[in-house]
Amino acid sequence: MNAPLPEVLKQHLIDPEICIRCNTCEESCPVDAITHDSNNYVVDSGKCNFCMACVPPCPTGAIDNWRTVLRLEAYSVEEQFTWDELPAEKALGVNVETPAEAAGPQVQAQVQELPLSEAVAGAQVPPWSASHPYVNLYTHKNPVTATVAGNYRVTELGTDSDTHHIVLDFGNVPFPVLEGQSLGILPPGVDANGRPHHARQYSIASPRDGERPGYNNVSLTVKRVTADYQGRPVRGVASNYLCDLKKGDPVQVIGPFGSTFLMPNHPGSHLVMICTGTGSAPMRAMTERRRRRRGQGEGGKLMLFFGARTQQELPYFGPLMNLPKDFIDINFAFSRIPGQPRRYVQDVMRERAADLALLLRDPNTCFYVCGLKGMEAGVLEVLRDVATQHDLDWPALHQQLKRDGRLHLETY
Repeated sequence: MNAPLPEVLKQHLIDPEICIRCNTCEESCPVDAITHDSNNYVVDSGKCNFCMACVPPCPTGAIDNWRTVLRLEAYSVEEQFTWDELPAEKALGVNVETPAEAAGPQVQAQVQELPLSEAVAGAQVPPWSASHPYVNLYTHKNPVTATVAGNYRVTELGTDSDTHHIVLDFGNVPFPVLEGQSLGILPPGVDANGRPHHARQYSIASPRDGERPGYNNVSLTVKRVTADYQGRPVRGVASNYLCDLKKGDPVQVIGPFGSTFLMPNHPGSHLVMICTGTGSAPMRAMTERRRRRRGQGEGGKLMLFFGARTQQELPYFGPLMNLPKDFIDINFAFSRIPGQPRRYVQDVMRERAADLALLLRDPNTCFYVCGLKGMEAGVLEVLRDVATQHDLDWPALHQQLKRDGRLHLETY
């Protein structure tokens, strides 16, 4: 009598060599199969149902890795935490199920019935007219060295928000980027466990032709981190390193990253940009790209909702005020002005409901949200309410926006 064949699966793993620890995969996993420690992001094979919701949002492709293993010998979460690189593929000599087949018919049915991108609220594809991005040209194993060309504070002195505009020059080394992409900074030194610091991800604040047109440079918007989200004192490794850089200093860079949070190229496209703090970086890149192209027929509407605690803590306030009013519709929201009620971006969006409704109806409109995670739910709620009040079917419209790459969320 033949003995039963051992059960084999295609185990989902995350490549620690190109993962930039951005937390996108963990946030997008609908079954909490992804977790992390101070070293790695890992996938629990006992929870993963192969729904693939985590794969498209990953900016580096680190999430899209698989190894053939016997189910009884699947790599444990604890083992994955210790890895510096993925294990080699094992030759088992047996037939292997695809991830969907391995999930079984019940899970397959659930995945097939799941509405498009139900696990994530934003699009997982770029706008149809976006340029093709380059990603992962430089990794932890082969970073590129950039030189600091400038480091300027862009919030007023005396405020708690010490935010800097940092220009990095790549010289003769190619580092092609598009508006909406990001890069990784490798801080020097080691962590508490004696390991080299992992890369920290920063959105690029300059357009594709450079911070200065025709130069091979990019800019970043970096806030010095001195406290965590609970207000406890902490010194951000990368942010303090970057904010303290001097002109001429070398910086190790990896990337670029990002293939979906991209601006459209068709000249009639409208951009609604919603951000807080350093979430303004990609919005600055898109605005500057459109400003430089304005004389070439790119005349779509630009609408910006920008939130900060006070005017003094809002990055780029002065340059924003100098932009022509017929070029960009700017709406500020300040939440900590003495003697005034707190106003957040979603409050100001409600005040502009009629204009937002017109843009929601227009298939040439793309929406971009970047900033603190807490703003995401409020912004989506406003868009839902505006749609409902103006006789738009929000569930159907929401799915269409995601399908067409017209609603992008990048929150942290």
